Formats: sequence, structure tokens, C-alpha cells
Amino acid sequence: MKITFFLFLVAIFSFTQAQRKITAVEFKSEPSPIGITATITKNSVILADGKKLDYTAYSGYLNLQSDTGRLIAKIFFTYYKKDVEDVAERPVCFTFNGGPGSSSVWLHMGGLGPKRVLLQDDGTAPPPPYKIINNEFTWLNKTDLVFIDPVSTGYSKPAPGENANQFHGFNEDVQSIGTFIRSFLSKYQRWASPKYLAGESYGTTRAAGLSKYLTDEFRIYINGILLISPVLNFGTNNQATGNDLPFALYLPSYTAAAFYHKKLTPSLQGNLQTTLKESEAFAMGEYAPALLKGEWLTETEKDHIAEKLSYYTGISKAFILQANLRVSDGRFYKELLRKQGLSIGRLDSRFTGQNFDEAGEGVDFDPSFTNIDGPFTSAMNNYFEKELNVQEEAAYNIFGSVYPWNYNNVQNQYLNVAESLRDAMTKNTHLKVFIGSGYYDFATPYFTANYDVAHMFLKPELRKNLQHFYYEAGHMFYINKPSMVQFKKDVDNFFEWSNTVKPAVK
Repeated sequence: MKITFFLFLVAIFSFTQAQRKITAVEFKSEPSPIGITATITKNSVILADGKKLDYTAYSGYLNLQSDTGRLIAKIFFTYYKKDVEDVAERPVCFTFNGGPGSSSVWLHMGGLGPKRVLLQDDGTAPPPPYKIINNEFTWLNKTDLVFIDPVSTGYSKPAPGENANQFHGFNEDVQSIGTFIRSFLSKYQRWASPKYLAGESYGTTRAAGLSKYLTDEFRIYINGILLISPVLNFGTNNQATGNDLPFALYLPSYTAAAFYHKKLTPSLQGNLQTTLKESEAFAMGEYAPALLKGEWLTETEKDHIAEKLSYYTGISKAFILQANLRVSDGRFYKELLRKQGLSIGRLDSRFTGQNFDEAGEGVDFDPSFTNIDGPFTSAMNNYFEKELNVQEEAAYNIFGSVYPWNYNNVQNQYLNVAESLRDAMTKNTHLKVFIGSGYYDFATPYFTANYDVAHMFLKPELRKNLQHFYYEAGHMFYINKPSMVQFKKDVDNFFEWSNTVKPAVK
């Protein structure tokens, strides 16, 4: 599946208790709710406006049980709760990343939590060792946060003797995370709180699925869903033989990458948004119909389309004709900067890398992923051990082994959770949806999300409940500081707009 990340096993050395030096954190011991084992710490974060926010962090496990009461899994979570606030008025946001198979590390330590990995302003990683800093852009000023690691990721694991495969699939995953959310609301007494979901990448697939599952199964109505770099319909994301639509929907992302690396004609190198509007219009107005024609396309028409594709991609007309007008994203990563001996990133096409074979059509690795892999892995393990006092012998699984992922619910068709989201928005007409997309993202291109939303066929009064924001960065657009600043403003406004339960005037 194209949207999956590469799986990595991470190894770290464990430190003894004597080697741990705890700073700026107060550890506290208090009873945990039944079915939860958690370490509790107290800390604070300085927000962008200079104000101090005190919070309590709960790091631990919630037990999942079968209908007969048998323990089947322990799901690891980190729960941040603002101190001295009525939880009945305080929103709570359940947060996760994607993969499938990814832990919640990226949102946790990249943009949402009270701490973040120190990167350069454009998102480039500094030399190791890596540092964790105060996150002035944390969402804690607007909502409490619960970071969830699905089974087989992070520290989450099936119970002894239980088969992990029972959690590895679309339905299985939605059911286990949905059950976690229901149990968490009871155990931490958050049923009266405004409730939100925030997912990234496959996490948006999960969030959309949860929007329907929580509504139908548990009668849990959500105030808002934040979809960060969404993939809602796999049919618009998978460039496969016989599935021409994604080639047209990916074209604006090709244009964006070529714009960033200055490979377009001067007439297109002025304003990114203006150029992308041109590319989008060509993609849907001429390119998509040409792809549908197949061999019915005349040579004159084919030559014209190849000429225009070259114009909007920076790729030679000859190469496009050789690819039969269908340049896959994998080939594009290599071809755009081939003359410079470089390839571009999949998660973020701003990043470049060098490959062993400059003549090949494929890349050796994704330079935008390796840029963040080491820093986030190191930071997450260090943060749990040093600041949250999580005592685990095993390393924190940034990516877990979850394959094969079960899509039996959509055999012989593409998974389309845009329909699940539409269903939830129709039943719960107060549900608000935030979509955030990076222009330089090839894992979940922004124009595929545009297409998916346009084909939800929401009634006008419901369409107003959905907002789409765009950022000049990649899949994890929050690693780019200018994008992070704007993202934070947009998210703050979204919480104000979507939260119908307002705190009482003090």
C-alpha cells in the first residue's frame, strides 16, 4: 500500500535508576483508575504569549478486555491534563499517527505535546545528539491531550497468549481504539467534556472510521475531528495500472515540488498558489480526460498533453511520452533532479538525497524521512525515560510490525472512509472537521484530499462544517516553523469555532 511508511526496528540502551537524572519534573504517586496503570508527573509549559500553563501527565496502560473479561491487550497512552480546570468544560482530544504501524511519536513530539524535538526553522535536523525543548505551540492551551499508541506500536502490546493479528486491520484497529476511547472517558470521568479526534496520515483514516464507529456503536458524538495530511479514499492515492485517477490528482504536487526546486519555466515561478491553480485546472480539465481515453487518444492529442505535463512538472517531454503520460511518483522523485545527481523526498519534497545509482529510476531511501527518524526516535525514548519516568526494558516501538494489515472489509475495492466521515457528519450535524495539507507532501497529496471532499456530496449546510488549510511544507508540515506558527493559529481558531461548551466567565 502506497501510504504506508517503511518499518524500522529501533534499539536503545537502557539506563539504571541511578543513571537517571530528573530535572524540572515532579513525580507523584496516586491511585490510578481501575484498569489503568500510569506514572503521574507534574510539569509546566511556557506558551507563545509567555504565559505559563501547569499540567499533569499520566503515562501508562489501559487494559482492553474481551466480552468475557479476558485481558487481550494493554494500550499505552500519554494523557496531558491542564491543572485547575473543570474537566466538564475542558475539551479532550484523542490523538494518534498512522502508518499503519506508527506510534504517536510524530504528533506527540513534533507539534501537539508540551515538548518538541529541536529542529532548524525549515525542519532540517541538527547534528546529533538531539534535544527536546519547550513547545510554545502545544495544543494544551485549548484542549487536554491523549496520545494513543495502537497495539504493537510504542509500548502497546497484546496480552500474553493473544494473537496480535486480531488488532491489525482497519475494522480491528477502529474497534480497539474506539473501545479504548470509551473506557478512557469512563475511567478518567471525561464523558461531559467536549471530545475531539486528531490523526495524521493513516491516523486520518482511523479518525474518519472512528467518527462513524463511535457514533453508531457507543453513541459518542464528537465535537471535532482534525485530519492532518489526510488519506480518505485509497483509490485516489494509489497509482496503479488501470487506476488513472491518481496520476491526475498527483500532478499539482509535482508542480509544487518543481516550483520549490526552481525547475519550472519562469512564467510559473512567481507565486506558488497561482501556479498550483493553473496546474489543478489542467489536471482536471485536460489531463484527466486524456487519461480516460487511453489508446483512443490521437497522436496529436498525446503530444499536446505531454507538452503541457512537461510545462507543469519540469520533466522532459520525451520522458513523459516514454511513460505513456503516466509518470509515477516514484519515478518523479528520481527524475526531477536527475541532472544534479539528487532525488527528492516522499514525505516532504523540499528535502533531497543522494543515491548509489544515478542512472536508476528508483530511489534508495526517502531523505525527508531519514531527516526526522533519528531525532524523533532518540527524543521519544529519552523523554519517556528522563521526564515521564516510564520504566520499560523494551525500547519504544516507533514503528511496529503490523503486516499484513487486514482490509477484508473492502475486498476487491479501495477503502473509502470519506463515506464514514460523511455518515458521521450527517448524523451529528454539529461535528466540525479540520483538514490540514502540505503542498510538498507526496504521501497524501493535498489535491487528493480536495477531490475526496468534493465527492462526499455534503449538503451546503454541512459543507460549512468542514475547513481545509494548506501549508508550504510536507507531510509533517509542523516541522517547518513558519507552517507551525500558522498551523497553531488555525487550530486555535478551530477549537474556538467548534467547541460549543464554553468555559464559564471567572
